[in-house]
Amino acid sequence: MARRFRGESDHKVDAKGRVSIPASFRRVIESCDPEWTEGLPPRLILVYGGATRDYIEGFTIEAMDEVDEKISRFPRGSAKRKALERLYSAQAVEITVDETGRIVLPAKLREKIGLEGMARFIASGDTFEIWKPEADEATIDALDEEGFDPDLDPSAYLDGDLD
Repeated sequence: MARRFRGESDHKVDAKGRVSIPASFRRVIESCDPEWTEGLPPRLILVYGGATRDYIEGFTIEAMDEVDEKISRFPRGSAKRKALERLYSAQAVEITVDETGRIVLPAKLREKIGLEGMARFIASGDTFEIWKPEADEATIDALDEEGFDPDLDPSAYLDGDLD
């Protein structure tokens, strides 16, 4: 099983779209890029597509290989396969992490989620998300309203027995 992302943090985005990746995230990206070796820049995939996405999703190379494998199981030309290929292939970019631990977020991606000034990196298991901090805070409020019973310890949901 691939290493997993943990934690969240805010990072400054400069005028050229450069932003530092959290150091712990970089270790996961490196370990999950089969072509990475010391001295080479590790690669990742940023998925920005989908009208309902308010964030950019970061995939390691290994995680994206798993997604591509799942997509290839659908019949070629099927509507579901076309939709998934559109989201995970066409509306995605391969990015490299530079020697200082930064990536450049293309203007198209920053504009899609209204990102300027600060970016929030949030671990999501084998992927991570990049949010405009204000948009992330709104989704946290929505989760609190509809996701968990506020009087119940969230660990009770880990066994999957509660709806």
